[in-house]
Amino acid sequence: MNLPAPLLDQDGVRLTVDDAIATVSLTNPDKRNVQSPALWRALGEAGNALPGSVRVVIVRGEGKSFSAGLDRQAFTPEGFDGEPSFLDLARGDDDVLDATIAEYQAAFTWLRRSDILSVAAVQGHAIGAGFQLALSCDLRVVADDVQFSMRETSLGLVPDLTGSHPLVALVGYARALEICVTGRYVHADEAVRSGLANVSVPAGELADATQDLVAALVAAPRDAVIETKALLQGAADRTLDDQRTAERAAQGRRLRDLAGLGD
Repeated sequence: MNLPAPLLDQDGVRLTVDDAIATVSLTNPDKRNVQSPALWRALGEAGNALPGSVRVVIVRGEGKSFSAGLDRQAFTPEGFDGEPSFLDLARGDDDVLDATIAEYQAAFTWLRRSDILSVAAVQGHAIGAGFQLALSCDLRVVADDVQFSMRETSLGLVPDLTGSHPLVALVGYARALEICVTGRYVHADEAVRSGLANVSVPAGELADATQDLVAALVAAPRDAVIETKALLQGAADRTLDDQRTAERAAQGRRLRDLAGLGD
């Protein structure tokens, strides 16, 4: 079988597209797909490079681990080649520090776009930034060897790559606080029970289970999926009456479209 040529392949990130399905792979398995500012920029570029035909994005890590989180080299005085170290950023201007963190966050936020569905296929370690990358996706399929852990607080930091909001939404405030402050591992069974994962499968079946889910997602009409995702994304911030209003408006658009009366 001929695999599609990558649209992007740099700094530990590869983007391939096969019709309506895009796959974003972390490609540094020898270092358990550790993350860096260069990788975050590449992730952001992957989001910008998506063709309009894409409906579902799979995020996966090559090798035994999804991602072991931030490369600790970020905290050394030398940092990464061509990059300011985190220590240098901390000593610099507040506005520059804020803008830099915002740039890092952008690598994670595009996976929540309303016009796509994102699925993380997670095996082995998903630690810190790796955990937050999985949380950036709409859905998570996990292998039975998965080990989620939010280590930032243990290192004197906070989870700042957009993972705190979905974590609280999925497991509740008290459980999220305990997971973050203790830095403990969340394994597959607990991940499914708590809502962190949609399904857990044996590690050897992860790819097939992900493809099965993606096939089911692509089978639904695209515009109905987009409207449904927007309704559910905003539900927590709406009152019941506001949600009823949003449902009516969305259904009106769908009915007009099905009747051939859409814009």
